[in-house]
Amino acid sequence: MTDKKYISNYIKDFGKTIKNSETKNNNILKIYNLLIKTNPNNSVHIFGNGGSASIASHFSMDLTNNSSVKCFSYNDPALITCYSNDFKFENWISRVIKKYGKKNDILILISSSGMSKNMINGLKEAKRRKFKKIITFTGFKKNNYLNKNGDINFWVDSNKYNIIENTHQFFLLMIVDMIKKFNTK
Repeated sequence: MTDKKYISNYIKDFGKTIKNSETKNNNILKIYNLLIKTNPNNSVHIFGNGGSASIASHFSMDLTNNSSVKCFSYNDPALITCYSNDFKFENWISRVIKKYGKKNDILILISSSGMSKNMINGLKEAKRRKFKKIITFTGFKKNNYLNKNGDINFWVDSNKYNIIENTHQFFLLMIVDMIKKFNTK
């Protein structure tokens, strides 16, 4: 395969994945409506691993900057390494939720596999704390833990990490753009 052919196929694959994800418009609208109606006393907490952590940071900053929603991503290396060291890596997200989350907050988890232990434990802690909604963005196998146990789930039908992550980012930032277009700060 030539370099040009690879590029062409990659773009087609990504475009097809975005197009196929359009069938999830109702979930995007649910997330949008939930966010614009977020009580000012509550917050949105968003987490991801690896590239998804960068997506979480980008979404968090853009949402906070362009709306009245307080959205937090927790990608400070000191926080992650402290909680991972003291409570094990699979518990650092649940520890953050225990420390900073409160009833009726919203949780967004971005996990390509939907099977990351730290995400699963975070979801369980958010349920214990009676979060208003848990939103998941996943890929790979449809019956993954997060996709089966969240309240609003956005699953990407792909087995390629970068396609899944870019699709998550595309739709999350689309939600921010919708908020910017249809709502004021």
